[in-house]
Amino acid sequence: MDWQLQNAKNQFSKLVQCARTQGPQIVTVRGERAAVVLSAADYDTLRANRPTLVDHLLSSPAWDQEFVDLVSQREKTPSRDIEF
Repeated sequence: MDWQLQNAKNQFSKLVQCARTQGPQIVTVRGERAAVVLSAADYDTLRANRPTLVDHLLSSPAWDQEFVDLVSQREKTPSRDIEF
């Protein structure tokens, strides 16, 4: 169901209840889709099994030893002067 923003604000409890019982509710602004209100269960389903940034980073290929050595040998000071 589509809700105009003003109606969604005035009937927020009903909007949330509809999201829980009827599925996602679309909120429009000037006739354009602006937001979707989901039940917590729908949101959890949507987010399930999505890797986090940490998962993504940990699943990347391992660094070879040459790269590790290059990173370890670099200077610890900034490569340019920065004044604050």
